[in-house]
Amino acid sequence: MSASLPPVLDAWRMVAAKRLFDGRLPLSGMSRLRPVLADADGDCRFEVEFGVDAMGMRYVDVRAEAELPLLCQRSLERFLHPVRINQRLGLVTDESQEAALPEGVEPLLLDASGELNPAGLVEDELILAVPVVPIDPASAELEAEWPEEAEVEEKPNPFAALAALKEQKK
Repeated sequence: MSASLPPVLDAWRMVAAKRLFDGRLPLSGMSRLRPVLADADGDCRFEVEFGVDAMGMRYVDVRAEAELPLLCQRSLERFLHPVRINQRLGLVTDESQEAALPEGVEPLLLDASGELNPAGLVEDELILAVPVVPIDPASAELEAEWPEEAEVEEKPNPFAALAALKEQKK
């Protein structure tokens, strides 16, 4: 079952109902992601699916696809960085439950009310997908020609005179 994305939802009820939300979110509406983007053109296709696995672990699967407009740090030009996210988040109410999560499942700490902002969850995953140093793979590597080091003049050692005085006293 698919539905439009509400601004806030009860994660525990969504898990019990095994709900699936999908749609598109504009990049311009993602206030925490926008500062790292070259511009806010485009959108993100997403799916947020709640469920319980065979071991009884409650989870939310976040799947998202987007082309993020970034500024290449090599050429200083805008390029589109393709992002494809498929992340399972284990819903936990206490940090001690984190150790019981299977490998590859990240914890998502919720309070007893289970209040969750699903659009914020998608935005968090996109933020994590932004490279630290964005470089367009199509950009050419820049090669710089550095000038040869200038010859260093030999300066007399200022303590040479003291060494000479020391030798005279012997």
